[in-house]
Amino acid sequence: MALFFKSPLDIEIRLDGEDQRKHVDVRLDKRRKEKVPLFVDGETVKGTVTVRPKDGRRLEHIGIKVQFIGTIEMFSDRGNTYDFLTLGQELAAPGELQHPESFDFEFKNVEKQFESYNGINVRLRYFARVTVGRRMADVIREKDLWVYSYNIPPDTVSSIKMDVGIEDCLHIEFEYSKSRYHLKDVIVGRIYFLLVRLKIKHMELSIIRRETTGTPPNQYNESETLVRFEIMDGAPVRGETIPIRLFLGGFDLTPTYRDVNKKFSTRTFLSLVLIDEDARRYFKQSEIVLYRQP
Repeated sequence: MALFFKSPLDIEIRLDGEDQRKHVDVRLDKRRKEKVPLFVDGETVKGTVTVRPKDGRRLEHIGIKVQFIGTIEMFSDRGNTYDFLTLGQELAAPGELQHPESFDFEFKNVEKQFESYNGINVRLRYFARVTVGRRMADVIREKDLWVYSYNIPPDTVSSIKMDVGIEDCLHIEFEYSKSRYHLKDVIVGRIYFLLVRLKIKHMELSIIRRETTGTPPNQYNESETLVRFEIMDGAPVRGETIPIRLFLGGFDLTPTYRDVNKKFSTRTFLSLVLIDEDARRYFKQSEIVLYRQP
């Protein structure tokens, strides 16, 4: 049966200038990554489709078409997909193929309003899909590309100041220079110990991404620790100040996404965690906004 369903042809999709274009490493699973060409909003997507019948056979088809599609795949919603962008071009009318044939395609100045994203419960992807129509079963080939959305840096920059306190035991102030960071930025801050009567063993700073998919009552929240950074090892004393400098450029971060096509959002948090000698944990989180700048 496997031979019966074997594809009678090969389809190759090549994008113009693909080899010279910047590529992004996209995680397929925990062990595998794939390099995908990078595009931006408003950029033309064009290339060539080559269809090769196998073994020199004469191949009848009922038309060949190419589509450019933007879609959101919801893993938590029974794997349903929601297309927010669909463009199409007919490449060939119904007929026959016996030798390899190539077809050019072009989608001009395509609006790509959302950034590509590969999350825990959701994936936003853009791809070119070629369909060779057949009476028995269509033959389909897809080629992914990745999209970055660049944002203008915010005009207002506000700092973050917070207290962590346990009555008569612990009082800490911590401050970060701002609440909005671009993805290659540096988090600069300080932690000041006003009262220390607990035996603190060490302290760490984490960056946590919280992904929200769906709408109530079918809403899912997943948190993922992207970075864990130890900032102190040993017991602090009253009056001690610990400086913080965390370079974001070396980590796999994504911008903050707000209600993307009414399907999902992501938020990013800085989490300060203190652990005492009895392994008790004390923590405080503050939200930061991440954006991608040109």
